[in-house]
Amino acid sequence: MDRLALLAIKSQLQDPLGVTKSWNNSINLCQWTGVTCGHRHQRVTELDLESQNIGGFLSPYIGNLSFLRVINLANNSFHGQIPKEVGRLFRLETIVLSNNSFSGKIPTNLSRCFNLLDFWVHTNNLVGEIQAIIGNWLKLERLSLYDNQLTGQLPPSIGNLSALQTFDIAGNKLDGRIPDSLGQLRNLNYLGTSENDFSGFNLPKLTVLVVAQNNLTGFLPQSLSNASKLEWLELNENHFSGQWFYPLGKCQNLMQLSAPNNQLNGTLPPQIFGITPLSKLLDLSENHFSGSIPLEVGNLKSLVQLDISRNHFSNEIPVTLSACTTLEYLLMQGNSFNGSIPQSLNALKSIKELDLSCNNLSGQIPIHLQDLPFLEYLNLSYNHFEGEVPKKGVFSNETRISLTGNEQLCGGLGELHLPACHSVGRRKETITLLKVVIPVIGLVLSLLMCFIVVYTRRTKLAHKLSSALLMEQQFPIVSYAELSKATKEFSSSNRIGKGSFGFVYKGNLGEGGMSVAVKVMSLNQKGATKSFVAECEALRNIRHRNLIKIITICSSIDIKGADFKAIVYEYMQCGSLEDWLHPTNDEVGSLNLIQRLNIVIEVACVIEYLHHHCQQPIVHGDLKPSNVLLDHDMVAHVSDFGLARFLPNHSFLIAPEGQSSSIGMKGTVGYIAPEYGMGGDLSMTGDVYSFGILLLEMFTRRRPTDNMFNDGLTLHGYAKMALPKKVMGIVDPSLLMEARGPSSTRSHENEIIRIEECLVAVVRTGVACSMESPSERMQMTEVVTKLSAVREIFIGNKNVHHVRTKVIEIDCRGIHLQEAVTYWPPISFRGKCERLFVR
Repeated sequence: MDRLALLAIKSQLQDPLGVTKSWNNSINLCQWTGVTCGHRHQRVTELDLESQNIGGFLSPYIGNLSFLRVINLANNSFHGQIPKEVGRLFRLETIVLSNNSFSGKIPTNLSRCFNLLDFWVHTNNLVGEIQAIIGNWLKLERLSLYDNQLTGQLPPSIGNLSALQTFDIAGNKLDGRIPDSLGQLRNLNYLGTSENDFSGFNLPKLTVLVVAQNNLTGFLPQSLSNASKLEWLELNENHFSGQWFYPLGKCQNLMQLSAPNNQLNGTLPPQIFGITPLSKLLDLSENHFSGSIPLEVGNLKSLVQLDISRNHFSNEIPVTLSACTTLEYLLMQGNSFNGSIPQSLNALKSIKELDLSCNNLSGQIPIHLQDLPFLEYLNLSYNHFEGEVPKKGVFSNETRISLTGNEQLCGGLGELHLPACHSVGRRKETITLLKVVIPVIGLVLSLLMCFIVVYTRRTKLAHKLSSALLMEQQFPIVSYAELSKATKEFSSSNRIGKGSFGFVYKGNLGEGGMSVAVKVMSLNQKGATKSFVAECEALRNIRHRNLIKIITICSSIDIKGADFKAIVYEYMQCGSLEDWLHPTNDEVGSLNLIQRLNIVIEVACVIEYLHHHCQQPIVHGDLKPSNVLLDHDMVAHVSDFGLARFLPNHSFLIAPEGQSSSIGMKGTVGYIAPEYGMGGDLSMTGDVYSFGILLLEMFTRRRPTDNMFNDGLTLHGYAKMALPKKVMGIVDPSLLMEARGPSSTRSHENEIIRIEECLVAVVRTGVACSMESPSERMQMTEVVTKLSAVREIFIGNKNVHHVRTKVIEIDCRGIHLQEAVTYWPPISFRGKCERLFVR
């Protein structure tokens, strides 16, 4: 009976990968792919076809597998309704149908599945109401219905599920009041209700409560005062109002409290700061709170982030904030705080971001703020500060501070364009001196100024004409209107990245709709115009298959009449190397060993070309994974030449005197050569260092700025200590998986040795490139030779061996599993960006 049922199920499937190929009469059904039988009988107890790219309908014959305990069809393309025949399977314990396209209603006769422990049908197209029948699942522990189109109210019978631990109904169209019967569920520790239209609740002893983006109104229910185990509470974007904190007084296990964008008002009671376990986040932003911040805020000694921005708080900043020594983010902008910044805030040694903008603060900027070691961004704009601006620490980089709207400030970096600071006595002396000197030299200065103005205008005009002519001859010019249309008016949905001096947008240019990447320069950022010219100049006379190609440029004005500059590049379909090494979602897989070797050699070839084969050597200046782009064939293209500089032909270590080649700290932290941080000039060896760090990051999958690298430990040192016998312990574990697949010519042990030898040689090269002393680093010509040799040795001789292996097909948006034949040696292997090896 089970055999016939499975064959009937197979007949309704679309199986492009042949996963059910083994489902035939010549093989015992208990050996069929995805089928598990009981130990004491030959009856099917489990059907698991998760993530097999299967489509089609789920046949009603599923109801004939009467011994079935587990159905797992998640992450496929099933459509149609869930067969009501599933309700006949009274032994079922687990139903997992999530991430498909099932539609229709949840069958009511599923109420007969009394033994259900897990019911996962999230991310489908299910409709209708949640029926009272779910109250029959008395053993149910996990219920996941999120991201469907369910409507109506929750049935009170939900209170019958006494074993329920997780209940997620987010992202539906449910409304009404959350039933009070949920209060009876003593085992419930996670409730997700966000993105619905609920209007009230009365909940029990949860550890996690997420009710964001609903229409919950009024005061927080008194029943929460009994939620003594609550650790995480999110009430974002509702309509709570009034003074609502008192029910939380007994929630003494809260670690995260988030309630931004509500209508909460009144003063903050000291009790809220008596919840000392609050350690991750306290976010009360965008409400209507007023009054002072209680001194008890200092009790939150383990808090990492405090956000009370955009309220109506007033009076002085409490000095007790200095006791919150673990604070990393302190956001107090958009209030009415007054007085000065407390000197005691110098105790916040962990602070990374401090925003006090848009208040009524006054006095001088405390000098101690420049001594905070981890402060990355400081915003003091639109206050009433006065006096001299410090120059060290965070104040040494104008892009990391904002002081706009403080008219009485002076000094600081020249880039801030603030007036010089003068003492009162010196100011009087200066005025007296000017009264004497000006009448004497006035006429001379006037004549000189007239001469300089005329000469400068003529010179600038000639320079602009020659520069414009040169640009037009080299690159075709495109208008602002064309780029605006191509990028949907520079829509945020078209934004695909951020460069050193501007944002990058995807666009479709011209009548043919050619895909392009448009980098729009942020001209209000210091150095942006210079970067635009540098990039155009650097790419104007060089050609290399692994360099990003400029298609056109735009130097015009925007719709507001402001200057506008943009560079249009060919679009790289597979994103950046950064995306592949450190994906932010599940849409990108990992690179195999051959792909990483190919990419790192291509990058090395580009740098070697820039250093040794251009008419005038070029230094890139900002080499990092996000500046290495990958086309559809996974070919690497080096981009972002905004910091590039030309060097004379004889220069290798140092740029010539008089040439503007110093970049200070304008590269990227972690990839900048140590000598740059000490004011050293831009040089080829600096590029070599950045390449070495990039190489080590590629093969260890660890950023040079990872938290583990502190107290003197660096990525370079980490790799150096592992050489040669511990390299396999530091490399990306996914690379070691390649030794576990079949090998057509070598034993498993030899395969492991071959991979290890390759990785040791690669890591050794990365360490040699990233030596602290510039004179000890390799030249790129030697790097290319060594890495090419490593690849040749790794792939063996040039006879082609056929190795059958599974690959993941990915189109940069979704993942699909497929079995395909690949060829060794893959020296010419590029693989599309959708091809990733797995075992």
